[in-house]
Formats: sequence, C-alpha cells, structure tokens
Amino acid sequence: MKKKVGIVGANGYTGSELIRLLAFHPHVTLSFLYSRSNSGTRISDLYPDLATVCDQVLTDQPEQADVLFLCLPHKESQNWLTQNPAQEETLVIDLGNDFRLDGNFGSRNFIYGLPEINKKQLVDSKSIANPGCFATAIQLALLPLAEKGLLDEVFTTGITGSTGAGQSLQATTHFTWRNDNVSAYKTLEHQHVGEILKQIVLFNHKDVSLNFVPWRGDFARGIFTSSTVKTDLELSDIYQLYHDFYAEEPFVKVSEKAIDLKQVVNTNRCVIQIEKSGNVAVIHSAIDNLLKGASGQAVQNMNIAMGWEENSGLNLKPIAF
Repeated sequence: MKKKVGIVGANGYTGSELIRLLAFHPHVTLSFLYSRSNSGTRISDLYPDLATVCDQVLTDQPEQADVLFLCLPHKESQNWLTQNPAQEETLVIDLGNDFRLDGNFGSRNFIYGLPEINKKQLVDSKSIANPGCFATAIQLALLPLAEKGLLDEVFTTGITGSTGAGQSLQATTHFTWRNDNVSAYKTLEHQHVGEILKQIVLFNHKDVSLNFVPWRGDFARGIFTSSTVKTDLELSDIYQLYHDFYAEEPFVKVSEKAIDLKQVVNTNRCVIQIEKSGNVAVIHSAIDNLLKGASGQAVQNMNIAMGWEENSGLNLKPIAF
C-alpha cells in the first residue's frame, strides 16, 4: 500500500518540485497540498507545466499523512508544527532551517539530512532536517578532506540561480536586473556558514575557518562552488581520497574532467572536480539547488528513512541543451 504524503507550502518552488518528483514515485500518493495564500486554487493553475502531472486543489486544511514535507519560509516550520501537531509515527521532513542547528523540538529530534554522512541515523528516523542548498554543495566538496583532519582555512566562492531566492518577488530577482548580471551578497555572513561548520568540525576534529562569498547568477537554477585549501597531498592522492569516500554514494560523482552546471541541473546529483597548483587545491562542486539542494534530497531522505531504494523517484536526466 502506498504511503500518504502531505506537502505544506506546496505553492513555492521546493513544494512544486516535490510534486513533480512524488507524482511518479512508486511508493507514495499525494494526499494533500497545503497553502494558506492559494487555498482553493488548482496547483496546475499556478504551475501550468503540472497540468498533466497533478491537478489537485490546494487546501488550508491539513490532513494526517504518513510523510509530511514542510516547505515553508525559514523559521515558520516550528510555528506550523506547534499549531498542527503531527502524529508520532508521521515522518516529518523540514526543508527550512528551523532544525538544522538544533534538532530538538518537543518529543522530536531532527536528524541532519545529508545522506552522505548520516545515512545510518536516517534509517527509521521520523524527523529530518533537510540541509541548505549552499551547505550541501560546500560540505560535499570538503568532507573527504575533513575526515582526514586536513582542513584549517577554507576560501569558498559560490554562484546560485535566481530560484535560490524563493518565489517572492524581490528587486534582485527581476529579469531586467538579473539578466546579464552577477553580484555578491551576504559576503562572509551567509546563513549556511554555521550549518556547514557544525558538520565539518565534527569530521575534522578541530576548528575550521570558512570564508564564503556567495554570488547571484543570471540563470534560474543550479549552484557552482569553488573551495580553495592548502594541502601537501598530491592531486592523485586527493582524487583517491574522494573516490574512496563517495564510492558507495549513488548521487555523488567525482570527475577528473572539467565540470559544469548542465551536468547536474534537473537531477539529484552532485559532481566534484579537483585542481591543484603548488600546495593550493581547489575543489569544485555543482548541484541543482532545487533538487540535491532541496526537494530531491528531501525525497532521498524519505527513501532512506522508509527503507526504500535510495534512488526511488530520483532517476532523472540532466538537460544538456
């Protein structure tokens, strides 16, 4: 019997991406799509591309479900769960940042949902905090070095598409501003830095300094990061370290050729490439911010928690042209 899924905040980008994925998932059925602002509207009227995928009407009356995805603005998930308590046996996956740094909430303890490091803890879990998009890309780029205690100071730049800013219209998401334009924002103060360092330090067993400069790109989706570190390891040894670390991970590919966003957009994959000159190494990573950086990873976490094949509903092909 298929499990019933509810999506809270189904009218946003991450919610609509979940609908696209779960409509074809072999083990679930969409029970309800919750939205306060668009209650009574068909989801296909908001997203015409969903017309042949899902024609459900958005509701402001949540139901009980086996799996609950929270796709709410940051800091709203706690309030929603307080007002709409989920049954103890319901799997709750939060795509916001409410539980990434502190997972304790009432009787629930949210597990940090980066499968490549917490897969064992995610099995049978009922509360999962989905990582941030930049946090996912940067951690996957650094974890193999951190596991060996090789990180001290890291300098990272990363560029993200306009969907990373969410659906609400802002001056910096207007087409006329974003097109043919690039800009830095939240320099050295991005909200994902604390989340990244919390996990990296656990692996590195010593403090790490992360200097992160995020950039707005003139494209809709995708994240590309470049992390610069100092190391005396040979490039071949670094590659071996990464190949070994991700050998059993279905959604991370280590490439010895140049990587680009088109290899990952519309997929749940992360691709990683490493370059080195002297004692300086640069680790590049690329993901789709709405999939491996959000909704795709949330489905991956659901699959692991429910004991299904990790790639269920996630066999997606990148769009090359």
